[in-house]
Amino acid sequence: MDSIFVNGTVGVGKSTLADALSATERVSHAVIDLDAIRRLSPAPSSDRFNHELELLNLQSLTDNYRVAGAKRFIIAGVIETEAEIARYVDALSSEGMFVCRLVARSDVLESRLRFRHRNDPEGLLWHLDRVEELSNILESADIEDLVLDSSDIPARELAKAVRRAAGWD
Repeated sequence: MDSIFVNGTVGVGKSTLADALSATERVSHAVIDLDAIRRLSPAPSSDRFNHELELLNLQSLTDNYRVAGAKRFIIAGVIETEAEIARYVDALSSEGMFVCRLVARSDVLESRLRFRHRNDPEGLLWHLDRVEELSNILESADIEDLVLDSSDIPARELAKAVRRAAGWD
């Protein structure tokens, strides 16, 4: 597999784990945070989270990174259904994608979100509602190759477990 997708709800540590994976990767690679490539406001009513834009941008970025020499991809984002995995594999022109879902205790998620949105009360309320909704969606989807709890384990330790499970060691 040439791609690792770090999946999970808001505040669970996807970007932090992606950075930790990157820090230990010796093969030429790209790290892509899907939140950063789907920012369009307002989102069209037909695509609430700009998912279609995200996939188009991911494909363009992947093409550019591959031309520049990237052999592997580390992606931080959200996949809610099994059917979406194939769309990401296509967008990445990937040989295969390992999906790791991060989870965390509700008190940890709430603390992280309160810190992140300390100056954005409206955003905080939205994210606190979304974390429960998305956690339930991801738990029901059951599409991951590995589930890790990021509540108390440092990202560098989580990265070791993901690399080992994905066969990147």
